[in-house]
Amino acid sequence: MADNDNPTYIPVRLGVRDIPPPGTISPAAQQALSDGAAMPRPIWPAPDDILGWRQAIAASEAMWAEAGKTMLAAAAASVEMRTVAGVPCHDCVPTAGVAAGSPVYLFIHGGAFVFGGGAFAKVQGARAAAALGVHTVAVDYRMPPDHPYPAAPEDCLAVYKALLETHDPRRIVIGGSSAGGNLAAVITLMARDQGLPPPAGVILLTPEVDLTEAGDTFRTNADIDVILKRALPECNALYAAGHDLRDPYLSPLFADFTRGFPPTLVQSGTRDLFLSNSVLIHRKLREAGIDAELHVWEAMPHSSFGRGDTPESDAVNAELHRFIARVTGG
Repeated sequence: MADNDNPTYIPVRLGVRDIPPPGTISPAAQQALSDGAAMPRPIWPAPDDILGWRQAIAASEAMWAEAGKTMLAAAAASVEMRTVAGVPCHDCVPTAGVAAGSPVYLFIHGGAFVFGGGAFAKVQGARAAAALGVHTVAVDYRMPPDHPYPAAPEDCLAVYKALLETHDPRRIVIGGSSAGGNLAAVITLMARDQGLPPPAGVILLTPEVDLTEAGDTFRTNADIDVILKRALPECNALYAAGHDLRDPYLSPLFADFTRGFPPTLVQSGTRDLFLSNSVLIHRKLREAGIDAELHVWEAMPHSSFGRGDTPESDAVNAELHRFIARVTGG
């Protein structure tokens, strides 16, 4: 019997189970779950294995340089590489164009704070512009091992400050996926703390808002999430570079939102390893009186199904489009 300071709780013990894709999702989504289940569990280098990280990053970049060509060609958007406040960005405009004064979406790519620069960031920016019909600026921020925290939020905040010089903040929405969701929340907090005008809204797509990864679904959805499969302590440690993981600028879940925060949309799925992150940040925003929406999709793993070419992915984009229109007033 444990004492009151160190209680012992009985865990749920699970035997081996097969969990097939459910019939409640589209055939394309079922196939994406099946394909993901066949992929191996990732093995990350130790945080101090710099050579190992360089090799993993190089392999990721080579894969996306090739795969990105097809995805970029299919995206109905033009992309121009330009430097904003000294930071490389992919300036993406829907092929159909946008009206003068239309909203601008400051998008921050995911990739566990370590991966996703270059081709991946470019593809994600183009796909967001095409799917949402908005001018999208995708930030190609600095990353470890050469540039750990706080390089990434510094770059993203610098781009936001530059956008404020040419755009009404009421027409800017900041968003990101996974690690990018973390950074979207972090730079919004930084802007608030520096007295800058807030964006019209914030979009957090399956966000990694708690680098301590304490949430329930880091255990209950391990391996069930066919994209991530397991927690990311090695990536988080490499990015944090010895800083306290509970610092709100590293884990925005621990921020004080009673001081204000823009309207926020949070997206996740029932098989997302980060579902707890999404639930917890939504509750914290609501408890602080913030206008916050939480959208959870049936059986969706981290990010989306496959490469995001399913009816469910279209439904996510429809919600994002509606949210952007609502918070920007048009």
